[in-house]
Amino acid sequence: MTFSIVARSEDGESWGVAVASKFLAVGNAVPAAVAGVGAVATQADANVSFKFTGLGLLDDGATAQVALDRLIEDDDQPHDRQVGIVDVEGNAATYTGRDCFDWAGGVTGAGYAIQGNILTGPEVVEAMEQAWREGEGRPFAHRLLTALAAGDAAGGDRRGRQAAALLVVREGAGYGGGDDVAVDLRVDDHATPVEELARLLDLNDLYLTASTDEEKVPVDEALFAELSAFAVARGHEHFREWVGSENYEMRVAPGLRPEWIDTRVLDVVRGTAAE
Repeated sequence: MTFSIVARSEDGESWGVAVASKFLAVGNAVPAAVAGVGAVATQADANVSFKFTGLGLLDDGATAQVALDRLIEDDDQPHDRQVGIVDVEGNAATYTGRDCFDWAGGVTGAGYAIQGNILTGPEVVEAMEQAWREGEGRPFAHRLLTALAAGDAAGGDRRGRQAAALLVVREGAGYGGGDDVAVDLRVDDHATPVEELARLLDLNDLYLTASTDEEKVPVDEALFAELSAFAVARGHEHFREWVGSENYEMRVAPGLRPEWIDTRVLDVVRGTAAE
């Protein structure tokens, strides 16, 4: 089962895994990542302990290749495993056991490991690598997803489609800065899981990603009056209450009198948001 990409961002601050498979809830089995440590994908006849053991080895200072070698050496069924690892420095390693079902294989480059098994052919991995390379400069999560989508379009899992997942970590990137999880999205059972994952990533960007300076609109007295009237008309005591009820806290400045509002939230208020 499964094709995946494990990578580190160009700026060296994020690590992530994108994966798809004809396997229920593939995001539960395959990906693992910790900011400042690295990322791991374990698949084929997946040994899920590789996620935690592999990250532990990386945290102790092992390179991706050394960690991978240790995992395979200590495993009792190495020929059935497939693994991709990227370490804190962006070194990458991939492994495909000789008994993985055809087509199976992987490639590595600076900052990425791509691998898959039970694929329609090597074109799946080749398309993913090309998309990854051509995506330089794109937001990291979207670059991972674009590579995954390229593999899906090239044929993907030869058994069909069922699930996909995207995991991205960066220091302090979690909700309210409480952890390192920037993106943790899973499509467990769907006819077109990669497309659904893209839809969820757009929602993740809106609800769980902080506004950039370019997206912030200063709230002057006239705009504050507009926002207040909007909230009251919808049964809220004040605009802040509406923001909380709609989960837009990451995209409106704190306080009862916010200093700024995100352009996309303002579009929602004004009824001009894109469908």
